[in-house]
Formats: sequence, structure tokens, C-alpha cells
Amino acid sequence: MTQIKTFFLNNEKYAINHNISLYDLVTYFNYNESLLVLEYNQIIFDKTNWKSTFIKNLDEIEIVTIVGGG
Repeated sequence: MTQIKTFFLNNEKYAINHNISLYDLVTYFNYNESLLVLEYNQIIFDKTNWKSTFIKNLDEIEIVTIVGGG
């Protein structure tokens, strides 16, 4: 039986019933990975760990996109 996990992305609540990595999440929401900062449970997370870090129940993820301007 699959366990449903709840997590928060940018303060929005989501529920999933399968394992997904941080990379899967970034890809699913179509973020440009070269223009963002990802905070995972209040820690800035390096891109090299995104594929090997899987979302757990009650994780908090913040994705901030970088926008240039002038």
C-alpha cells in the first residue's frame, strides 16, 4: 500500500503518493533550474543533491526564481 505524503512548496500544500526527488519537482513545475534557488527544510540546497534527495512527509520547500532587470 502506498503512503500519501504531504509537503509544502512555496507555502502551498501538496499531496503525493509516490517518491519524487527535488529534481523531479523542479522539472514537473517547469522551473528553469539555472535561474532558481531551492531551499529545502530551511537549508539552501545545492543542485548536485537534487536528484538524490526525495521528498518526505511534511517537507517544506521554497523555490525562488532569479529575475534580472535594470
